[in-house]
Amino acid sequence: MATRFDAKDLARAVEAGILQPGQDQALQAFLSQRQVATGSLQLAHSAFYLGALLVIGAMGWLLNEAWLRIGDTALLAVASAYIGLLTLAALILQKRKQPIAAGVLAAAAVSIVPLAVFALERLLGWWPLDDVRADYHQYYTHVQGGWLAMEAATVVAGVAMLRLVPYPFIVMPIAVALWFMSMDLTEWVFGAPFSWEQRRVVSLWFGLATLLVFLVVDGRTRQDYAHWGYLAGLAAFWGGLTMLDSGSEWGKATYCLINLVLMGVAVLLRRPVFMVFGALGVTAYLGYLAYDVFAQSLLFPVLVSLIGLGVIGLGLLYQKHREALSQSVRSALPGWLYATLPALRH
Repeated sequence: MATRFDAKDLARAVEAGILQPGQDQALQAFLSQRQVATGSLQLAHSAFYLGALLVIGAMGWLLNEAWLRIGDTALLAVASAYIGLLTLAALILQKRKQPIAAGVLAAAAVSIVPLAVFALERLLGWWPLDDVRADYHQYYTHVQGGWLAMEAATVVAGVAMLRLVPYPFIVMPIAVALWFMSMDLTEWVFGAPFSWEQRRVVSLWFGLATLLVFLVVDGRTRQDYAHWGYLAGLAAFWGGLTMLDSGSEWGKATYCLINLVLMGVAVLLRRPVFMVFGALGVTAYLGYLAYDVFAQSLLFPVLVSLIGLGVIGLGLLYQKHREALSQSVRSALPGWLYATLPALRH
């Protein structure tokens, strides 16, 4: 755990004879410069991820009909060029010791693979869907068994890219493709129509399976692949859980209990992402109760505000005591269960 020093601490070190007079000021100046550099570095990392997400969005979700009208040959050429250039840039940046920039570019390249397969299938006459005019945008919005080749190719390309550029963010396009595949395979196996309720259930179970897989991976790899795996698993699990029709007050209370368990897992694994999703779920449930009881009362906005402040207070409390909380929870577990948990990352 990182330890922070201020000017008073360094002055006491001079008084105790640990530092020579003047060394405290030099050390303080050095630490200040280091903090500025760290802040700039974190800002650069945010820019890397934002840039990659813009590329992914432009060549996926935001791809418009004008691009689809250029023809399958041209579309395949453009997609292949994007994949090749992004991969080349990632490899160059990796050699120049820029792993984050290399990793996000590699992930962007993997995310364009379904577009290339889409164009290739149509060009060769292998398009499996009845609607030959299907929009590529529907890949992200519609569950259809015809997308399976695109999803499988994305998974294979992602695994191959991890061999070239071993960076955890590449797990995200792989996880998204597997999530889509779980939906499409279910429709392919059980047939249409595939209701929204069924999709939510499939999403919930896929997310839970993903979380279990990365719980096994956690702490057993040099890089933190579990970070993005947990995020992908929680998005699928929590999204499916939240959109399910609870049906009764007991169902809604169970939803709150599951989210409380997620918050407990955050303390156990020291993974804030579990705390975020769990807190969102608990807040939604408390908001529902507040609305149900105080909907016609002047106290409703006050109560919701208090809930929000309470969540912030819990977050601050967890931030301050997370080390002790994690150790306390772990020490209370049976020995066999404790042995299966990943080591805590600092």
